[in-house]
Amino acid sequence: MNDERKTVLLRSLCAQQLALDSVCDNPGSLGTVRMQDTVARHRVVYLTYTILDQNGELFEQYDLPVGYVHGVNGPLFEKIERALEGRQVGDRIEVTLPPGDGFGDHKPELTFTDDIDNVPPEHRRLGSQVMFENERGEQMELRVTRIADGKLTVDGNHPLAGQTVKFVVTIVGVRAATPEEIANGVPAGGEATPRIH
Repeated sequence: MNDERKTVLLRSLCAQQLALDSVCDNPGSLGTVRMQDTVARHRVVYLTYTILDQNGELFEQYDLPVGYVHGVNGPLFEKIERALEGRQVGDRIEVTLPPGDGFGDHKPELTFTDDIDNVPPEHRRLGSQVMFENERGEQMELRVTRIADGKLTVDGNHPLAGQTVKFVVTIVGVRAATPEEIANGVPAGGEATPRIH
């Protein structure tokens, strides 16, 4: 491989560097290459976020940066991804999501009540999570949401279903995505944002 191709390859590798806010130095003559810091299509975005329920109570918080590839049907709700477009590292945004844009309406058909005696003892407590599978092999996680009068209720809805929630998102890093990351829709190395929809 000639020196010119090596330089092009090295620049390409530097542009694909996976570390947040990283800079790569080429002792030869490339100098320093800084990552872009504006959220746009085909960029890996690192963020921290908080989800507040309809009462303003903390539901979930990620203080360690998580990443996603912007603009490729990633794990974020569409309204959040649109709000991040064009923003920069350090920006903090708040997005309010009604049920239709967030976790959906509460579906009563996903709530079941049975005699507590029909439930294994290890699941006879509020908040217990049980994985059920039907005859077709489809699985659904249900949470114990109520125990009263010898009955136990489980719910297959997301805990925030039917609620208007608020996401508070802080952008902590942005870099160019590799072709592989764009094709897969997630950052390399398994550092994807947890799917929240």
